[in-house]
Amino acid sequence: MNILKPIRKSTTGHTACPHDCPSTCALEVDLTEDGRIGRVRGAGDNSYTAGVICAKVARYAERLYHPDRLLRPLRRKGEKGAGSWQEISWESALDEIAERFVQAQATHGSEAIWPYFYAGTMGLVQRDSIERLRHAKRYSGFFGSICTNPAWTGYVMGTGTLRGPDPREMALSDCVVIWGTNAVATQVNVMTHAVKARKERGAKIVVIDIYDNPTMKQADMALILRPGTDAALACAAMHIAFRDGYADRAYMAKYADDPAGLEAHLKSRTPEWASAITGLAVDEIEAFARLVGTTKKSFFRLGYGFTRSRNGAVAMHSALSLATVLGSWQYEGGGAFHSNSAIFKLNKAELEGTALADPAIRMLDQSQIGRVLTGDAEALRHGGPVTAMLIQNTNPVNVAPEQRLVKQGFLRDDLFVAVHEQFMTETAELADIVLPATMFVEHDDIYRGGGQSHILIGPKLVEPPETVRTNLFVIDELAKRLGVGDLPGFGLRERQHIDRMLSTSGKPDFDFFLKEKWLDCQPSFEEAHYLDGFAHPDGRFHFRPDWLATPAPNKPPANLGSLGPVERLPEFPDQVDVIEVADAAHPFRLATSPARNFLNSSFAETRTSREKEGRPEVMICPADAATHGIAQGDIVRIGNARGALRIHARITEAVKPGVLVAEGLWPNKAHLDGEGINVLTGADPLAPHGGAAFHDNKVWLERAGE
Repeated sequence: MNILKPIRKSTTGHTACPHDCPSTCALEVDLTEDGRIGRVRGAGDNSYTAGVICAKVARYAERLYHPDRLLRPLRRKGEKGAGSWQEISWESALDEIAERFVQAQATHGSEAIWPYFYAGTMGLVQRDSIERLRHAKRYSGFFGSICTNPAWTGYVMGTGTLRGPDPREMALSDCVVIWGTNAVATQVNVMTHAVKARKERGAKIVVIDIYDNPTMKQADMALILRPGTDAALACAAMHIAFRDGYADRAYMAKYADDPAGLEAHLKSRTPEWASAITGLAVDEIEAFARLVGTTKKSFFRLGYGFTRSRNGAVAMHSALSLATVLGSWQYEGGGAFHSNSAIFKLNKAELEGTALADPAIRMLDQSQIGRVLTGDAEALRHGGPVTAMLIQNTNPVNVAPEQRLVKQGFLRDDLFVAVHEQFMTETAELADIVLPATMFVEHDDIYRGGGQSHILIGPKLVEPPETVRTNLFVIDELAKRLGVGDLPGFGLRERQHIDRMLSTSGKPDFDFFLKEKWLDCQPSFEEAHYLDGFAHPDGRFHFRPDWLATPAPNKPPANLGSLGPVERLPEFPDQVDVIEVADAAHPFRLATSPARNFLNSSFAETRTSREKEGRPEVMICPADAATHGIAQGDIVRIGNARGALRIHARITEAVKPGVLVAEGLWPNKAHLDGEGINVLTGADPLAPHGGAAFHDNKVWLERAGE
């Protein structure tokens, strides 16, 4: 006899996706009577999320209840990386971390300790509270360079600030140009609004990228460039706009700094010139310029691909300048958007403890962690060694460039490392103490969506396992043990931090957000489209950027100075080959693009994501494969001066000759020899304000033995 089981009732909780993605989706989460989460879906009543989220977040229960989740504090037994651990109490773990920090400071000074974090959660309280401990104890500073700097810098060089047209206006556009982002894989909501424009208005979708990815398959016009040549395409399109009368001269006379100088500069930047650089046909360049030139409502959605190249700041500024030459900013559904990060104006001073900061303390570059930990004098700013670290929200042994140096540094016997994590990542494997961390539905936090316009609340929806703790708990408990727990900002609960931040920012309180779920901060049409003038003091868009003097969102402090080959940055938009140009010894250009089912190193631990991605592979075009005697599925070696690794070949028309793409980010251990793709990426700083060029690597390729 069949006995029907009673159906458990469920309620719906409202929160925000915490992951490092500009969409910051508003979420609805099914909550069961037994205190667990079920289905996760996009909030249909949020006008940007519009009910759509990526598949990896939709199956978040798989991650939350993963059998390999860390549940207890651990102390290393034996050699680093040997995988032998002893369970310890939270009290013992925190006591030991504090003791080791005190010892490190007594031996080498306070700068020997380097709290290291990033964007494993984008929740402001759980992510940024580590800064308060850093400042209170005068530990080494952290310059968070790895993700945004070239793109952000290039954008503000033109506009003067980091905001733009309402991204929901893509649905009102007649042409959406998705440039430098594989939105289907990394920002699915971009496609929601772009496809709506096509369905309802007949809008054209243009996709500009370096390989034939899922977003390309949605395009009416698909332009596949050689890596690092975006500025050449933008310059040629502007040349055509001036040549053929698409340029809005009246608009530029009112809103731009030197349109005549730009036009003169672009005289030689012909489609033929750009074709030789980009690999595009002249006809493709002409067709693109004609489409955007004759379509007033062209919306340029500029992505984070720009930030992964050594000339990314120049490329971003060049693409942005095209929207200004055309006067696209004047129209609803027109203009150029990258991020709205400047619109939220949340005061994090108490949360981060900025009043406690000492500007004389050295600042260390996040991207150069390998060099820092292996004693490079320049990376250490000619100071003493780093001998103790607390790591939250990031996995540098997998995600940072120059992986061999990174791992070598973590294996130092004199380096003490505490990692607060959700899984035994490859960074945690090399730690001395590992602490189990909560996930986003298990604590309170607040989020802001750089790719959209909302501040969103993320309230605690379910109870965490008894033995895991929040990031905030760890920071406050260490502060007590280190003698700074009585300083401003310490000892507050998450909701207190949120309410105090909201109050000092002139925003509604936590209870408002619990009821309303989010606050739309999108500026007026006139402000968002700069119709009252751009944000530079002269009110004009700058075709001629002052690369060093212009304020930037993440400009290095004075004690770090300008970064990269600033002297090579151009006066006007231009192609500048500060990239790793292919040469005879390294005839290929390698990009390490994001995979659809991973998000940096997150989700690589879940079975479904791994199964959908298959295995680490490098994409090779058929002609290059034939030249090197490589068949489908063969093991190949790729390398450069930083190292080499073996990986399976995927032969595909998706990439052009001379270009290799390895989608990830796979754990190092998933690769054939236990070394991941970031063995090949460099940590040299990008001009003018730093960054890491993950998509900008020259490499050689050969067939390998089994």
